[in-house]
Amino acid sequence: MMSSPMWTVPRLLLAALAVLWALPAHAGQLVRVGAAHFPPYTVRPESGADTGLLPQLVEALNRLQSDYQFVLVPTSIPRRFGDFKQARVDMAIFENPDWGWKDIPHTTVDMGLEDAEIFVAQREPQRGESYFADLKGKRLALFSGYHYEFANFNADPKTLAQNYNATLTYSHDSNLLMVLRGRADVALVTRSYLSDYLLRNEKVADQLLVSQRIDQVYHHYAIIRPTAPITGEAFGKLLRGLRDNGQMLKIFQPYRIAVVPVPDS
Repeated sequence: MMSSPMWTVPRLLLAALAVLWALPAHAGQLVRVGAAHFPPYTVRPESGADTGLLPQLVEALNRLQSDYQFVLVPTSIPRRFGDFKQARVDMAIFENPDWGWKDIPHTTVDMGLEDAEIFVAQREPQRGESYFADLKGKRLALFSGYHYEFANFNADPKTLAQNYNATLTYSHDSNLLMVLRGRADVALVTRSYLSDYLLRNEKVADQLLVSQRIDQVYHHYAIIRPTAPITGEAFGKLLRGLRDNGQMLKIFQPYRIAVVPVPDS
């Protein structure tokens, strides 16, 4: 039996509506966020695994609104400046203007997040906080590409090796193992990473001496290209939204990353 023409049109309309409902909602303007290996913020993004705090932040930003779709673009600590200048990425997160950005046109957005770089040595009898007062003659284990305040933010590997007796790696775990095995005297590690490391390696906690001395406080900023799809003002409003709904605390507090007040712009 053939369908009545009267019923054919409504059925076609319903079918069309069903197709539209099945399509994904408009995702908004694409904002490419540079993802460089910087644990625990970003962990080996080139592997394609969404691990670290940056993927969590991006997911929270995308859940918050639909005007922008934030996506991660793998880069590296040294390469991120070139990727930014050549517009391969629109923004870099967990940055600081002192880390080589001053001559690159950009807008900064205060993220209201603070971490710290601290000194770690092997615990020994009679060794205390004074051990970290003078680094001369000590073998240092550093993360390649990082800008350290004690070295005037000079990240050049040759300078660090020659002037500070430093071994550079791409792994905080490796640097801490060097200290534990007596191959380095002092490692510099982000407080957030050390907190996570000690949770994963409880047995070595009493073997490590953690300094009260801080090399630098990481006050995190977002660095945005002048022609990026999102403005600094708009991104700042999104971050305020995450602060207000509690997502910033939920993501960062477990890693001892402080969520601090942001001055009015």
